[in-house]
Amino acid sequence: MSRIILCLITFLCPLAKAEDPLNPNKQWWDEEWWEKGRLTIPVNNTVTIRHTSYTNGDVEIPALIIRPDDNKKYPGILFQHGRRGLDDLVVRHAKRVAARGFVILAPDVFSARFIEKYPIEHDYALESDVNMGVDHLLSLPDISSDKICLYSHTRGGYLTLKVAVTKKRQNKEVACYVSYYPHMQDPNAPEPMQVYRYAKEADDLVIPALIFIGEKEQYQRRRSIETAVKSMQANNRPVELFIYPGVGRGFDFRPENIRTFADDLAAKDAIQRAADFMSHYLQ
Repeated sequence: MSRIILCLITFLCPLAKAEDPLNPNKQWWDEEWWEKGRLTIPVNNTVTIRHTSYTNGDVEIPALIIRPDDNKKYPGILFQHGRRGLDDLVVRHAKRVAARGFVILAPDVFSARFIEKYPIEHDYALESDVNMGVDHLLSLPDISSDKICLYSHTRGGYLTLKVAVTKKRQNKEVACYVSYYPHMQDPNAPEPMQVYRYAKEADDLVIPALIFIGEKEQYQRRRSIETAVKSMQANNRPVELFIYPGVGRGFDFRPENIRTFADDLAAKDAIQRAADFMSHYLQ
């Protein structure tokens, strides 16, 4: 009987917006689309890629500069790869960012130190290599912004976190932090720290941050990310976490033979949100 009454109440009462357990604050809600039918028109640029390098002491770090194929100046983004290195799939993601109207510097820090793809241990020297990339990016003549944003995924999220906080670049040369399913813990920390704790540097990240994960993210990674974000939000840090339903790790660059429609929906939404976010803080 109570179930019947509940169904009647649901039918007769005015409809309310459904709750979203993954993103309870409904950051994704678009009133302009829902009420007026307006779709966001993305910025699309043809991009060009050129090779460059910069040094950290006696180490030369190869890098790519990816930018719109014109003579205009654009805001600067340091794009930091993760454990898989700067391979073709990851470069495609960097191209998608550049096509939104940014000059991308993508350092290949593994090649600089002869590190194979998918390393287990973390080489702390890489943090300085990425840090020097900030200076190189800001020295480029085609940068329109006096600050840059850090953009990363997987272990690159930890590297850029250390650059922002430990290297003291936030609110100086670095205006914002964007990362896809970042590794929010020192990769060399013991296993319990990997699962149940997060890098203490996250609590000291004060610049605006935007983080993306999939609902099916690996448990040991998702737990540390969500715990870090909750702590940051409790401390009134300007951080947003988006959780995309139906997708897991790698939704932004999974190859064609295993890619799904949900992967594409999440990737397109995330890239547009990231572009709007970074453009706002690099004005």
